[in-house]
Amino acid sequence: MASLDLDDLPPRVAQALEALAPGEELILTRDGLVVARLTAGDAPAAGEPAAPPSEAEMKEILEHFDSMIRDEF
Repeated sequence: MASLDLDDLPPRVAQALEALAPGEELILTRDGLVVARLTAGDAPAAGEPAAPPSEAEMKEILEHFDSMIRDEF
């Protein structure tokens, strides 16, 4: 799944995305053609920590990180 940090967007765009209500749909267009549809989801409840990754998931994450570092340098 692709991820986009709102801090990387222009302020007006970030505010528009943050203002979407859960279930509300946003349509992205270019030259009058629909490029993408986004549906806002429910924000995670504050104070509920995410479950830590399992040992196998953590191993996969670290292998991917190591691979990225080696590719970069």
